[in-house]
Amino acid sequence: MGSGHWSTDVYTARASYRRATGASAFAYSDSGATAVHPDLDPRGVKVRESRDSDDHPRSLAVAVLFDVTGSMGTVPRVLQTKLPDLLGLLLRKGYVEHPHIMFGAIGDATCDRAPLQVGQFEADNRMDDDLGKLYLEGGGGGQMTESYELGMYFMARHTAIDCHERRGRRGYLFMIGDELAYPKVKRAEVARVLGEEIPEDVPVAEIVRELRERFEVYFIIPEGGYHSGDRRLKEFWQGLLGQNVLYLDDLDAVCETIALTIGLAEEAIDLAEGLAHLDEAGSTAGASVSRALARLDASRAPAATADAPLDLTAGPARSTRL
Repeated sequence: MGSGHWSTDVYTARASYRRATGASAFAYSDSGATAVHPDLDPRGVKVRESRDSDDHPRSLAVAVLFDVTGSMGTVPRVLQTKLPDLLGLLLRKGYVEHPHIMFGAIGDATCDRAPLQVGQFEADNRMDDDLGKLYLEGGGGGQMTESYELGMYFMARHTAIDCHERRGRRGYLFMIGDELAYPKVKRAEVARVLGEEIPEDVPVAEIVRELRERFEVYFIIPEGGYHSGDRRLKEFWQGLLGQNVLYLDDLDAVCETIALTIGLAEEAIDLAEGLAHLDEAGSTAGASVSRALARLDASRAPAATADAPLDLTAGPARSTRL
């Protein structure tokens, strides 16, 4: 997947049509869906692919997985309205020349009908289509945990990305949520949700280690989530991802935050340049983005290699630029 080109004109025309007709950008979910859309169902999926093509000869995989339980159900709606801002910053300002973007959603495998939904890596308006197919279940359990570990397992073992396989360059994974992962990827849940048999449970620290061999991984905590202010949340994710835990005090700034995070990691900009780009684009997100990314603007550690142990308490390194 990943051919074609994004068109803001197509996006705008669709949005105008929906406004005129009263249609929803999330027609599948808002029409009364009770299960994962077949196109986003991870069961039986061998891999989601980000492959080079004539249109995009040096692709870079970018995945965004968000919690759609409870109060976090607003996240995909905000992302959908801000897609042109995300693509515009990545492309017009040269942060990434050939991004392939995947959207997915995370629930709770202990109780939800849709504990995991995963789209395709896309370079054109089909990424908007994938957002529209999401089932915004709004469920989740009564505890402070959701199945982020299952999403990370899928990204670690069920993706194939040319940026890493051909160029040794890690892609990007952003998770957005306000809860903890479960301590293990459970064998029984992998069988039920993914249709895959594994010999035993996988500790979450182990799957994070595996995941970070091919992806730079970030966790965004948006203000307004039920547990966003709980110190246990930040401590848990910092224990796994170090400085790549971002606190965002304005959810409307999520796309700009993702774009500038990639720009910083790719060494395409520093934070001041990125904030200037937001001003040029007429964005009001600059102050929130600046607060979220202040720590990432500092110098970062050398990249970990497959031969060296990965310190889960330290901040991850930049992707290798080739």
